[in-house]
Amino acid sequence: MTSITKKRYVDNLNFYKSSGPALAKLETAGLALIISLSLVGCEAPLNLEGVEAEKQKQVRRTDQLQGIAANATTLVVVGSDGLVLTSPLDQLSWTRHQLDDAPALVDVAVCPDQSFVALSIDKRAWFSADNGLSWQSKKLPTPEDLLDLTCAPDNSIWVVGSFSTVLNSTDKGESWHETTLNEDAMLTGIQFVDQNTVFISGEFGLVSRSDDAGMSWNTPEMIPNDFYTHAAHFTSASEGWVGGLSGQILYTEDAGVSWEKQLTPTESPIYGFYSIGEKLFAFGDHSTLLSFTGQDWAEIDTHGRPVYLRDVTQLPSGDFLLAGGSGSLFSLAIQPISGK
Repeated sequence: MTSITKKRYVDNLNFYKSSGPALAKLETAGLALIISLSLVGCEAPLNLEGVEAEKQKQVRRTDQLQGIAANATTLVVVGSDGLVLTSPLDQLSWTRHQLDDAPALVDVAVCPDQSFVALSIDKRAWFSADNGLSWQSKKLPTPEDLLDLTCAPDNSIWVVGSFSTVLNSTDKGESWHETTLNEDAMLTGIQFVDQNTVFISGEFGLVSRSDDAGMSWNTPEMIPNDFYTHAAHFTSASEGWVGGLSGQILYTEDAGVSWEKQLTPTESPIYGFYSIGEKLFAFGDHSTLLSFTGQDWAEIDTHGRPVYLRDVTQLPSGDFLLAGGSGSLFSLAIQPISGK
C-alpha cells in the first residue's frame, strides 16, 4: 500500500472521529478491517512451485558435492547432508540416497574388490558392497579430525587427519590401527602409488613416504614457506605434484627434497589432480580445470558457473564427469591434449 493511500485512510478516520464517539468507534472498526484487507492485498501470493520442483530433482542446487568414485558398473558421488548419488557407469541416470543422520560426507573411494567406502566428518567410515544402494557405518576410534581416505591395493582402508594421524583397517572397519608422525599438522591426502609406496601430505608443506605399505614412514620433508597442500599426486617414489592456494602447483622429482614452481593460468586454489595414462589434470575453485602440457599448465574451459570443483573422473565415453558446489555435476568433452 502506498503512503498516499495510507494518508487518505488517516484523514478519513479523523473526519469520522470529529462526528461523534459512536460513529467514530463504528467507522474505526470498519476502516481497520479495510486497511487490513488492503495490506493483505498488497502482498504477492507465496509461490512454492519452484521449491517443490527443486525437491523432485535427483541433483539439487543446494547439494555440495565432495567426491566421485567408480567401479566397473557404477558411479557414486557423495556430498553434504548424507547425500549419495548413484548412476550406471555407461549411462548417466542419477538416483538420490541419503544416509541415516545425514552426515557430511567428505570423500569416497572404490576398492579393488569393487566395494565403495566413504568418509564423513563425524569420524565414521561408510561401506557399501552393493554399488551404493546400502551403507554400513563404522566409527573411527580417534579424537582427531579426519579429511581424506583411500583404499589400498590389498583392499585395506586408510584415513588421515589432524596431528599427522594415519588410521588403517584390514577388516572393513571392524578394527583400526592408529599411528602418527607426531607432527602438529593436518594431513589432507594419502595416495598409494603401488602396493608398497604410499605418500601422505598436508599442512605446513608436510610430505612423507612409506616404502612398506604404510607400516612405517620416512622423516617428513617440508615444502618451503609452510605451503598448505590441498592436493598431491605422485606417479612414482620420486616424482609428484602438489597444489595449493592462489593457483600454485609445485613439482618434485626427488621425493619432496626440492620443489619447482610451475606456471599456471589461475589464482584459484587447486583442490585435486586426476591422471589418465600419462596425461595429468588439476582442478579447483571457480570451475578451474587445468591440463599439464609437459612444462606448465593450460586452462580448459568448463563452461560452468564460478563454483568449486572437488572431484573428476573419466566416463567410458571419454568425457569428464566433474562434481562440486551448488549441485554442480556435469560431463565435459575434453579435446586431445599432449601430456607429459
